[in-house]
Amino acid sequence: MSENEKERRIRPGTVALGALSGALAGFAALAFAEAVAGLVRPQAGPVVAVGGAAIDRTPTPVKDWAIRHFGTDDKLVLQLGILAVLTLFALLLGIAAPRFRRTAALGALLFGVVGAAAATSRPDSRGVADALPSVVGAVVGAVVLYLLAGRLAPRPPATTEREAAPGDRDRRGFVITATAAALASAGAGALGRSLGGAAGRDAVASRRAVMLPAPASPAAAVPRGAGLRIPGISPFTTPNGSFYRVDTALVVPKVDATAWRLRIHGKGVARPRTLTYDDLVRRELIERDITLTCVSNEVGGPYVGNARWIGVRLADLLAECGVRPPSRGGPADQLVARSVDGMTLGSPVEDVMDGRDALLAVGMNGEPLPFAHGFPVRMVVPGLYGFVSACKWIEDIELTTFDAYDPYWVKRGWARRAPVKTQSRIDTPKPFARPSAGTVMVAGVAWVQHRGIDKVEVRVDDGPWREARLAAEDSRDTWRQWSLPWEAAKGSHTLTVRATDRTGRLQTDRRTRTVPDGASGWHSVVMTVD
Repeated sequence: MSENEKERRIRPGTVALGALSGALAGFAALAFAEAVAGLVRPQAGPVVAVGGAAIDRTPTPVKDWAIRHFGTDDKLVLQLGILAVLTLFALLLGIAAPRFRRTAALGALLFGVVGAAAATSRPDSRGVADALPSVVGAVVGAVVLYLLAGRLAPRPPATTEREAAPGDRDRRGFVITATAAALASAGAGALGRSLGGAAGRDAVASRRAVMLPAPASPAAAVPRGAGLRIPGISPFTTPNGSFYRVDTALVVPKVDATAWRLRIHGKGVARPRTLTYDDLVRRELIERDITLTCVSNEVGGPYVGNARWIGVRLADLLAECGVRPPSRGGPADQLVARSVDGMTLGSPVEDVMDGRDALLAVGMNGEPLPFAHGFPVRMVVPGLYGFVSACKWIEDIELTTFDAYDPYWVKRGWARRAPVKTQSRIDTPKPFARPSAGTVMVAGVAWVQHRGIDKVEVRVDDGPWREARLAAEDSRDTWRQWSLPWEAAKGSHTLTVRATDRTGRLQTDRRTRTVPDGASGWHSVVMTVD
């Protein structure tokens, strides 16, 4: 073998050290990127930016599948997937780097191109500043990889006995460089976490300082009997920590209430306004129990919850701005709500001004809104699915028309208008349960906000429908619990439930998926009685 061939040959262990070099370069890139994101804003970090861009471009059926299978952990799964892809990419670059040093370093710069493109393409992008974390991270990663690869490249032939043998690697230099890179990256990562935490401290302090005034129109006490004491049934009021969360935000926005502003403008707004948080909470507040439902909720699914909300009547605020609903000659038929993270939701103006308790909510279950549920202010509109009404972290309301503007979800194949469908769910017994023969309590919840539940019926196998006992009704805007004692015989059985709303409309048995305007069909549970 010639001397040139010896010099070019990859010696044992070089592949492993190359992979380690790639991993260290990838770690350095992410750590320094997050440090810069701490100075810019957490949403500009490459993982969050790429994840957000992936969510924006993911086909609706895939999103629906992810929510159905991963639930509220879908964002964690996405971020872990991005990190896995980045790790694999870094390992491959590291393995190639000892022989293709410059090419591998240039490949590392692609990290910055992808991250910068993703960050600047997001709806809430702040321009070139959002590209900085990915660019800086990529440059650092490329430099680290280039330096480490240089320590792994074969050394020239020795000229004296004391010099290394031909092809030897600079092991000592590699260890020193790798250690320095690891320590610097760890420091950058710690700095990034510190800066990111500092960015949210003002928001946390502003929430702690909020003392919600007593509502001028408090909610009535929940009627006795509205919450059934049956093991396994959903509680009438959903605790904040258990309330479902479905949105596209990989990083929960932390908005400082003292700096928050809400702008109301657009078509038919005779008197545009910009309000502060204090302006809002000094207004007359009302308190209402309202059930919210996500359009991604499958038949029998978990994405529905009931809470006690405090807020300002949205219709009153719009009227003060000179807004009139279409039924009274108003030119705008769509209210577009914009969030601080760039999300846009469109609600029918007629619905939010028809007398229902549509709110700009500031409180949830007796406390200021949690950050995950929209602090400082969010929209709550009974009777509409969340994707056309429940804008969290709201900062802008624009009056327009459905013909003139398609909000975020409409552009992705969802319906423009989406009133909540009549639904019912069996909470207990659970699917595939094995209760003993005898009296088994069948119980659950039913909902159709703004119309109210009038009747719930249960069927065992192919038998007759039996009317369940309804719990006391709080209001037509809340779900309603129900129960039915069943004398269960041994064997396999299927329980099915259906509901009828206050207009006399029976819940349809026609099964549809969530897209474009919510799932429909009867919920069934299969079980075996021992």
